[in-house]
Amino acid sequence: MTENPGGEPLRRTPLFDTHVSLGGRMVPFGGWEMPVQYPAGVLAEHHAVRNAVGLFDIGHMGQVDVSGTDALEYLQWVTPGDVSRLEDGQAQYSFLCAEDGGVIDDIIIYRIGDGHFLVIVNASNTDVDFGWMRLHLDGGVRGVGGDGVSLALLRPERTLLALQGPRALETLQRCTDTDLSGLGYYRVMRAHVAGVEALVARTGYTGERGYEIAFDARHAVAVWNTLLEAGHGYEVVPCGLGARDTLRLEASMPLYGHELDRSVNPFEAGLDRVIRFEKGPFVGAEALKAVQSSGRTRALIGLELTVPGIARMGHPILLPSGEVIGAVTSGGPSPTLRKSIAMGFVPVGQAVEGADLLVEVRGRRLEARVVPLPFYKRAPAKPRTKSPMA
Repeated sequence: MTENPGGEPLRRTPLFDTHVSLGGRMVPFGGWEMPVQYPAGVLAEHHAVRNAVGLFDIGHMGQVDVSGTDALEYLQWVTPGDVSRLEDGQAQYSFLCAEDGGVIDDIIIYRIGDGHFLVIVNASNTDVDFGWMRLHLDGGVRGVGGDGVSLALLRPERTLLALQGPRALETLQRCTDTDLSGLGYYRVMRAHVAGVEALVARTGYTGERGYEIAFDARHAVAVWNTLLEAGHGYEVVPCGLGARDTLRLEASMPLYGHELDRSVNPFEAGLDRVIRFEKGPFVGAEALKAVQSSGRTRALIGLELTVPGIARMGHPILLPSGEVIGAVTSGGPSPTLRKSIAMGFVPVGQAVEGADLLVEVRGRRLEARVVPLPFYKRAPAKPRTKSPMA
């Protein structure tokens, strides 16, 4: 078994052998051995998701079950969002923040039912997140007591797949008797997929319409193969980490370790919409109130290179005068837009749309322009009705 840089064996999802049989190139990622691409290549996988449908193994992501009489108030304490706004079958993007307001992880919370939630966390942070969540089980705040909350890490017993692209609905609908047409964005419902009981959520990390499916890991190969077979008429392809990264960059979705980490607070990342001070106390609230009061000192911007070149993480961002003012957090060529794009942090005063900046790439200073985020946004679909848990 391959080892990670720390010497520990890399983990594998239930689909490892399937990826190898499909020609997937396996690489270390967040403590896991995952496919970065398949023989068709990253570009083909990227365009498949933008134009048809792609299937991703995201079984490396952490799933934490939160339940009990105090589950809601517990999540109100450990996240800055207002979880009480969720209806059954609704999801919310949020964070786990440290006392100083820095982001421990970005997460998605699904309200499965009264007193029952599912929290999805990043693969590389799962153990840290789960330990941190356990530490805050009985803080004596918001009436939360350890006896009223149960936390369970649902891995490796459960796994996740993501089906993404404009043909995702048609593909998934072929695999279930449940009508998914009314499932709204950031909504979740129970369904049988390929005959397997699952939670189907209309969420994703690509900027396209898509679904994330959580189910018993014992059925991973069967569900994966059924989805691939169902999408043959729509040119469904298996997709790896490479396409996942180019897709999320175009959609300007943050990646932990790039746009988010302990040194970044939600205001700097432009995600302060998540924070709800009106709900009452939560971990990191006082620090975040101080940031709101004094104002953020830096901001996340979008950059479009106006000359040939590719900006990557860590490349310096400079003023035209040559003064270094920041660094690229994510960057690369955009297959959809056919441009070189990047995100990075700069002082607030320099985060001006249309401003000319430079990015230093291997000793060359390349011209770039500040552009609005997201770089890519799919055409809006027709409005759909809300769907509670079924």
